[in-house]
Amino acid sequence: MVTDTGRARIRSELKWLNAQLGVVRDLDVAAGRLKSADKQQPQASDYTRSLNEKRADSHRRLARALRSARYRRLFESTSDWIENGPWCTSKDRQAAKKRVSPIAAFSADKLARWQKRLLKKSRKLLKMDAEKRHQLRLLNKKLTYSIESVEDLFPDARFLGQQTALKHLRKAQRSLGELNDEAKGRSLAAALRRGGVHVSSQFSGSKREKHLLQSAAAAYRKLAALMK
Repeated sequence: MVTDTGRARIRSELKWLNAQLGVVRDLDVAAGRLKSADKQQPQASDYTRSLNEKRADSHRRLARALRSARYRRLFESTSDWIENGPWCTSKDRQAAKKRVSPIAAFSADKLARWQKRLLKKSRKLLKMDAEKRHQLRLLNKKLTYSIESVEDLFPDARFLGQQTALKHLRKAQRSLGELNDEAKGRSLAAALRRGGVHVSSQFSGSKREKHLLQSAAAAYRKLAALMK
């Protein structure tokens, strides 16, 4: 419904903003896991110092981005597009038909299709690499937040199944999130090693990863059973 000439440009700019935030978030998470590292492993101090320097630098770059003219333009253009974009004024017959569709019916159909897509992808979870798991996590997150945002559109009886689905989605989200943090942490540690910084192992190994994968897979099996 919202496809028009301005959508691609705004989406591209939102990806730019998300990238700025993502770098800071990953470094914040890694730093949080190392709060007690110096006490437990004194040899980790070089790693901690280097990580904190990278973290401080990423915060400065994010602050500059949020003060930039580019960010202000993004904020203004997005707000204007939501309220007055071509998508909401187009006289195209198909576009007009979509605009008058009841939001509850549209949402129910969209959520069902996203859920089906998520479950199809999740069947290969145990064989996925870190990047594909990350993409699965993003789809899981999108579905979870979307269900939460439209909860008030449905009568209680109709939404009971979605409330149960949310429990399974949130469990899978937690496990996939931890797996993503593990992968990001290992990637950061490898980059620091290449830079000559001594890095001891601060991120869990295969046993913990296996547990998280099994937890997410179990949540998806329960979600699939709910749809039958």
